Amino acid sequence: MASSPEATYDLVIGGREVPGAKGERRTVLDPATNRPLAWAAVASRDDAHAAMEAAEKAFRESNWSHDDGARRVRALARLASLLESEAETFARLETRNVGKPLRESRGDIGYVVRTLEYFAGLADKLQGETIPVPGPRFDFTVREPLGVTVHIAPWNYPLLLSIRSVAPALAAGNAVVLKPASLTPLSAIAFARLAKSAGIPDGILNVVAGNGNEVGEALIDDPRCRSVTFTGSGDVGRRIAELAARRFLPLTLELGGKGPVIVFPDADLERAAKGIGYGIFGNAGQMCWAASRLIVHESLRAPLLEKLKGIATSLRLGPGVEEGVEMGPLVSSDQLERVLGYVEDARSMGARVIAGGERVTEPPLADGNFLRPTVLADVPKASRAAREEIFGPVLAVSSFSDTEEAVEAANDTPYGLLSAIWTRDLAIAHSVARRLETGMVVVNEAPTTFPQAPFSGVKSSGVGVEQGRRAAEQYTHLKNVVMHLGAARKKP
Repeated sequence: MASSPEATYDLVIGGREVPGAKGERRTVLDPATNRPLAWAAVASRDDAHAAMEAAEKAFRESNWSHDDGARRVRALARLASLLESEAETFARLETRNVGKPLRESRGDIGYVVRTLEYFAGLADKLQGETIPVPGPRFDFTVREPLGVTVHIAPWNYPLLLSIRSVAPALAAGNAVVLKPASLTPLSAIAFARLAKSAGIPDGILNVVAGNGNEVGEALIDDPRCRSVTFTGSGDVGRRIAELAARRFLPLTLELGGKGPVIVFPDADLERAAKGIGYGIFGNAGQMCWAASRLIVHESLRAPLLEKLKGIATSLRLGPGVEEGVEMGPLVSSDQLERVLGYVEDARSMGARVIAGGERVTEPPLADGNFLRPTVLADVPKASRAAREEIFGPVLAVSSFSDTEEAVEAANDTPYGLLSAIWTRDLAIAHSVARRLETGMVVVNEAPTTFPQAPFSGVKSSGVGVEQGRRAAEQYTHLKNVVMHLGAARKKP
């Protein structure tokens, strides 16, 4: 018998928690059991406009953007401290909503804390410069906040990927409207409550969860919108870009990837296997930067496949809230079916299943969205599994004989987010890293990033930069001021 949801999560508009204008609520499911977890209010177009109105009012009247940044420094630092004190609560909420193991959610919340700390430190340092110009003139620039910024977040890292853009926007003095994914709205709403306690003015951070076609488009179309940030699929990203282009809105898009991992003959095989395993099975492979394509030198193919098979078959699956679980369920039954479709397509085209490739049908996991960690060998280049973002724990394996072939295979994708290199040879690492068509490269590591380091992609992986100082600057307008200081004095 299905249990009743434990709590209701309303929208956060103008500092108040309110039900949706239409009174609609969505049942949020626990992906480990597909049983009700909570109720979440569903926003409408009217709610989107109400959030934008509240944000615009707060931006104009709260003085959030008008001082030297000291207020924002203190508020964001307090928010980081409050979140750190509530880290375990937020980690458990994230795990129950998304399904990932607690150890991963704890790491995610720690990353959010560090992100807030970093941008708190930048809030009073977004400054202009003076520029030498001819004549009796003084030329200088100032950075001003854009106004109301819209942030549309994905479901795979609900809080982390929300705050990755929200934090720099707030640090720069903007008011924010955040639309979390309909599947995973809980941590964003809980975070907004915390922000109020930290002293962030009412209306500066608003959260509206609802359908992207209605709520997301209403937010972008609203004349008060001054910037859009989106993380998600390429199809939705293209639609958002079209909407933003109508009003020439600044745009940041992070649209996923098909990350190549190149393993050279001199690689540390043990470390490489562990790094590859983490890069594809972490968060059940539901990562934009998942290391989903293994391109291994033919001399290492057999031993590396054997090690990866051992990793895949030995991972402990289960509900993320259980200590010791190494991989949780996929976020929904629809996502499970989608990923299985990729596996079946690859199998039908001749790929060999080295490990996994099927859902878990044995109790007690049969009711959840569990897929066995999957390794596919001999995946045809033309198959969907080789070219499209699967967003699940599925590794596609191919091999190479020389460096030129490896680089060509790595770049043979419409995506360009993250790539990885495993080698002990620094010359190879440097030369190959420069030739890879991705925004980020890791060497002898699993996918790794830091709040102070830029996170960006090329090609179909998106536009703009997340994280680092440039992220905060993206949420400002650079104004130039030139002052004529009077007629030049005549020489005596």
